[in-house]
Amino acid sequence: MKALLVAPDFPNTFWSFIHALKFINKKSLQPPLGLLTVSSLLPERWERRLVDLSIRKLKDRDLEWADLVFIGAMSIHRDSAVKIIDRCRKHGKKVVAGGPLFTASYDEFEGIDYFVLGEAEITLPQFIADLERGEPKPIYLSKERPALALTPMPDWDLIRMKDYMMMSVQYSRGCPFDCEFCDISVLFGRKVRTKSADSLISEMEELYQRGWRGGVFFVDDNFIGNRVKLKRDILPAMIAWQEKRKYPYYLTTETSIDLADDEELMEMMSKAGFSSIFVGVESPNDESLKECNKAQNRGRDLVASIRKMQKAGFEVSGGFIIGFDSDPPSIFDKLSEFIKDSGIVTAMVGLLNAPRGTKLYKRLKGEGRLVENISGNNCDMTMNFIPRMDMNKLIEGYRKTINDIYSAKPYYRRIRDFLRDFEPPRGQASRFRPGDIIALLKSMFRLGLIDRGRMDYWKLFAWTLMKKPRLFPLAITFAVYGLHFRRVFQPLIMR
Repeated sequence: MKALLVAPDFPNTFWSFIHALKFINKKSLQPPLGLLTVSSLLPERWERRLVDLSIRKLKDRDLEWADLVFIGAMSIHRDSAVKIIDRCRKHGKKVVAGGPLFTASYDEFEGIDYFVLGEAEITLPQFIADLERGEPKPIYLSKERPALALTPMPDWDLIRMKDYMMMSVQYSRGCPFDCEFCDISVLFGRKVRTKSADSLISEMEELYQRGWRGGVFFVDDNFIGNRVKLKRDILPAMIAWQEKRKYPYYLTTETSIDLADDEELMEMMSKAGFSSIFVGVESPNDESLKECNKAQNRGRDLVASIRKMQKAGFEVSGGFIIGFDSDPPSIFDKLSEFIKDSGIVTAMVGLLNAPRGTKLYKRLKGEGRLVENISGNNCDMTMNFIPRMDMNKLIEGYRKTINDIYSAKPYYRRIRDFLRDFEPPRGQASRFRPGDIIALLKSMFRLGLIDRGRMDYWKLFAWTLMKKPRLFPLAITFAVYGLHFRRVFQPLIMR
């Protein structure tokens, strides 16, 4: 059997970093880890090829070669996935679809021969067994939560690592929290399942042996979901491996904000090489946090928690949501001030949407407020339900917030405010990596000579060299990210 695995194109969104990647000659942020893992679950005798549409186009000869086309997608991939399916139908190819997009809404798609839904460690072997008996079913769905000991090493042979900015590793699935708008607990459950230390270190070593040096993103939705195991087994093993290999990786992941409550865990993560983390802050308004059951964020000084993580050496990115029923008219100014006060440079501010299957989706459906499918793009000013706040005022306020935080002047000021107090562990910030010089020269030309915020760029350039020379690479990285964010939010930026 010849299996063609197709990763849909990642559109120009906040997290695509498309405009920033050009500075370091990379084509995509990270590889499609799900499909690479699926490839390793296929029978060894099968032939496999991968087409990542973020890297290259899907050609007719790719489809002509294939017996089966596997598509794995998230909600952000919907439009691209539909186009892939249409092309497969025109070429008479059988399509196998899985991943969060299809697991949540498989009944909305036509032209797919086989849905292999849920977690592939369970459903994919069932499909393959039936296929080889000549009796494949149209839908395979299981709510069983497999142990991650069943998860094989990703099939790294299918990609060119140099095309990507960073590699990806999955350590755990599931999240102990149950936020109303989040579909993680729906897809993976609230019981956190993890890989063993030996398995995780084997994956890190495999990347190392293949020549990878640089960023590794732990794709876990909440890396600290099982902090006992982290502190007892995982982080000690990671620290030992990083020290043995002289820290070839800088690591990033997602955590809940209660990481700030555990100084020992923060210290161990820092020693393991984690330099940045993403935290779902959601809202500075406590009533909005109560509404969405964001219990871990309530009853705390959110700014102080973020500052504590920054003091521990982490560059904290934050996710924020506007459009809760409990949001007051002042939420827009309040959020802008919060982002400024917290020193969060990379702040993803989006409008609330209700993914299918979530408690929010069910509540809004019961209230008759759902209107359309979500786009998966939190920053495109669309909502899939009717908000309590007047929609025109909501959009106007959202525009103002984006303008307040991503116009060149306030953005560069926020970089300086963050760097002024930031002291990462010795050796992390000052390490130059391949391509940094070229990226610096490109930034000097593009941001220093052409961009509207060129004067602010040079002020940051000079200030960092004089005040925080050790953080100069990070300052330039943030400046480049700023260009990407301004491009993504271009319709909203007024100055």
